[in-house]
Amino acid sequence: MEKIGKYIYGVISTDTEEFFSLGGIAAFENIYPFTNPTDVVNSIKTSNRAYTIAFQDIAAVVKDSLIVDYSHMPKEMLARLLVSHQQLIEKIMTKHSIIPMRLGTFAGSDEEVRQILAKGYRTIKDIFERAKNSLEIDVVATLNDFKSFLREVSEEEEIRQLKQSLLNKKGGVTIDDQMKVGVLVKKHLDKKKEMLAGRIRAVLSEIVQNFKVHDLMDDKMVFNGAFLIGQNGQEEFEQQVEQVNDEFEDKLNFRCVGPLPPYSFYTLEVKKPQFEELDWAKKKLGLENDIITADEIKKAHRRSALTCHPDKNPDTPNIEQKFDEMTRAYKILLDYYRAFNQHDSDEGCYLNEEAFEKNAVLITTMG
Repeated sequence: MEKIGKYIYGVISTDTEEFFSLGGIAAFENIYPFTNPTDVVNSIKTSNRAYTIAFQDIAAVVKDSLIVDYSHMPKEMLARLLVSHQQLIEKIMTKHSIIPMRLGTFAGSDEEVRQILAKGYRTIKDIFERAKNSLEIDVVATLNDFKSFLREVSEEEEIRQLKQSLLNKKGGVTIDDQMKVGVLVKKHLDKKKEMLAGRIRAVLSEIVQNFKVHDLMDDKMVFNGAFLIGQNGQEEFEQQVEQVNDEFEDKLNFRCVGPLPPYSFYTLEVKKPQFEELDWAKKKLGLENDIITADEIKKAHRRSALTCHPDKNPDTPNIEQKFDEMTRAYKILLDYYRAFNQHDSDEGCYLNEEAFEKNAVLITTMG
């Protein structure tokens, strides 16, 4: 029989046992093609509901479910599971603030869930404090008439000159010539779309706590971003969206999704890193001792930031990559420290391989 575990939706701030109905939400066993679905359903005693597993004053919202590897799942099925995952989180939002867990996070038992909460306790409490009274609204802007926009771009002087030179060329226009035109059109198309996106960011980011830009899904999409706002700022934000929508009335179509939990900013991830990754992070920040405190990690991060911040070293080659690596190293060490030391005192933690084996599970935020 397939192995049954605990699927983790997210973490809420409570120490009591609670249950959440899955009515109206697609059941996992109806989405994933099990070898023997009847056996699987019969072995899940609470298949029609999710429930909490608590550690101190926080609790994971879980559901008994078949343990599967989401990383090798077809995109269509993954999309359906994502919808189911988000539907329950949105239902929980009506009663609690919730920090979502990454799609496809499983634990083998109640005890393993509690271990995950214990390892991530300080990180989770810190996120609850930062995300207090915050919500996310996603904004997508698409071109109303892509063909007209493309024709407009094609009239750019540089493109017109290239086309004219190719028409006057002896031997006629080749496939390579057509490709050159296509590349140049794409360059100007992207530049024009970025100008529009920049204006959208400038208007909407004025009144938000934070924002993140997501990848564009197709050529018609100009902007795809997530905005973190206070619960009392939703009306003002929507007015700003209306303002920028009016500005581009004939050109762009805006769509807002939300309010949502702050998925894009505070989604939790359970990681099992390699010791080599921890050792790399330690060396990247110039730390030599095997015992390190949170204060020392932060001081090393500040020292490194002075030497590789892009704003302070604009002419240094690959400075953005160096800064990103330094930031990643800082995050790895701080997450490890919080997993090692669950108390408020800065007692320090061991960075040797023996200690790492006892603290190899890290709870961190995605992105």
